[in-house]
Amino acid sequence: MEKKYPDIAGKEKGPGPGRYGLPPTIGFIGHDYTKPSSPAYSFHGRMSNNMYSVDSSPGPRYHVDAKITRFGKDGIPAFSMLGRMKPQKEILHTPGPGAYSPEKAPPCNLQRRPPSYTMGTRTQYRSVDPVPAPNKYCLPPLLGSHVPNKPASASYTMSGSFSTGGPSVDLAKTPGPCGYNSTDPNVYLPRRPAFSMLGRRVLSRDNIKKPDPGTYNPEKVTVHKARAPAYSMGIRHTEFVTPLIVSVFD
Repeated sequence: MEKKYPDIAGKEKGPGPGRYGLPPTIGFIGHDYTKPSSPAYSFHGRMSNNMYSVDSSPGPRYHVDAKITRFGKDGIPAFSMLGRMKPQKEILHTPGPGAYSPEKAPPCNLQRRPPSYTMGTRTQYRSVDPVPAPNKYCLPPLLGSHVPNKPASASYTMSGSFSTGGPSVDLAKTPGPCGYNSTDPNVYLPRRPAFSMLGRRVLSRDNIKKPDPGTYNPEKVTVHKARAPAYSMGIRHTEFVTPLIVSVFD
């Protein structure tokens, strides 16, 4: 006898979200009563020709200047270039501002005037002038030790080499630093490790065939185990399992 299991609610196939129709939120006909509606406006029909006899006033065809406001005319002052007028004899020729020279007027009311200078003429040379010019004087040099009234530093000269008894001639025949041999540190200190480079090993010339690493098959472990280890992807779960719901705290 076949065992019966209780029905699962997930197996019941109902209509999807697209099967439900919500009332529209546009217009007045069938509007969703849970949503507020905005005012709607309609276009009025064309008026009949009888309205011309009732109201025969002209339409908005008046031209109003853009510079005219309710406070008056608005805008910057405008100027135009006029032609030159012909001179008339009876009109007085009044001098303009450039005709006056106020800087030439003398100071009035004890006003202070800035100092003024003039360029004089060249003075004549004297016929006999025994005074020497400034470039005739010569000051003594300050280099060296021959300045009489100035302190001088020490002066050194390069002399020639001595043939006998000089520093370059070693009369005592004393050995220099390179004449001594350095002692091996292994003599007075613990001996350091020494390594040597050996020669290449000679390959064996016997006829024995030795297997290389690729000859072995480590995956075949059935010698000491029932079978080789095998791994698989996790089991398939039912689609009706309850999902994990975790609450997230801010």
